[in-house]
Amino acid sequence: MNFLNRPQKTKYDKSLFESRRMIWKSGFFEPLIEEICVRIKSGPTSKNERMYILDAGCGEGSSLSSLREKISAPTTNDFLGIGMDISREGIDLASQDNTNLIWCIGDIANSPFEANQFHFILNILSPSNYAEFKRILTDDGRVIKVIPEKNYLHELRNLFYEHTDKQIYSNQKSLERFRDHFKLLDVKRIQYRITLNSTLIKPLIQMTPLSWRATDMQLQQLLDANSKTITVDLAILLGKPH
Repeated sequence: MNFLNRPQKTKYDKSLFESRRMIWKSGFFEPLIEEICVRIKSGPTSKNERMYILDAGCGEGSSLSSLREKISAPTTNDFLGIGMDISREGIDLASQDNTNLIWCIGDIANSPFEANQFHFILNILSPSNYAEFKRILTDDGRVIKVIPEKNYLHELRNLFYEHTDKQIYSNQKSLERFRDHFKLLDVKRIQYRITLNSTLIKPLIQMTPLSWRATDMQLQQLLDANSKTITVDLAILLGKPH
């Protein structure tokens, strides 16, 4: 489904989403998904109530699809998952493999949904619109937002942004903005390191905006590696409306 009045231009193209899917399927984000599942399973819905979840900024759908597999068997009717992204390329890819979920092209700042619809809104490494999130959440609904911590992909950041002010990252503004709009119930930091073989180094480079300003020499330095150990450092914010 397409809810945009006109196409939106983004830097997120088909190759980026295909690369992101490869990284997700490799298990790169598996610990993150496990932690999100824990928060959803202990959420406000009762055992007999159907759960409505929106993945806002879902990209190619890997995060929502992974959660669907872990939370509910494909044959059950207790999970309605909707993924929305502004990129047609991402939604086209999501809809190819995940037919048991609903995918739509739309703007999270002007979503097509009625008020008080969702028990959970996921917002994983993606822009937010908190006013809209509050409008479409149920009264006891939850927002699960994932933001980078200072060491997320720092091997790439150190190479691509060496000797610049972007070499050191802080999520303090993102955290403060979240707390301005929602009551912060929990913050969980997820830290681990994972070694990628040569076949996954290129998809990692292609999936992240960190590489957009990298030089050819910097990119080739990574591509020439037989393997690379990468740091994953993320924060899961759990909030509810004030």
